[in-house]
Amino acid sequence: MNARFAPGDRVRMRALHPGGHTRLPGYLAGRSGEILRISGYFPVADERALGLRDARIEAVYAVRFAFAEHEVVADLWERYMEAEA
Repeated sequence: MNARFAPGDRVRMRALHPGGHTRLPGYLAGRSGEILRISGYFPVADERALGLRDARIEAVYAVRFAFAEHEVVADLWERYMEAEA
C-alpha cells in the first residue's frame, strides 16, 4: 500500500456532509492541516459502519489543525483529504 501524503504535507479536509456515519468531525470539514505521521493502514470505518465486511484499507494520518487558541491532532483516513493548492 502506498500513502498519498507524507509528513509535512499540507492538506485540506473535504467538506463532506454524508447522510450516514463518518469519522471526519464536522468542525474539521473544509479546514487545512499538516500531516504529522502515517498512523497505519486500516479498514475504512465509514464502510464498516455500513456493515461492509470487505471495507477498503486506507492510510490513516495524524493531522494537526491550528485554531486561534489551541491545536487539534486527529487520526483521519486518506479519503477525507486533498492536497492543499
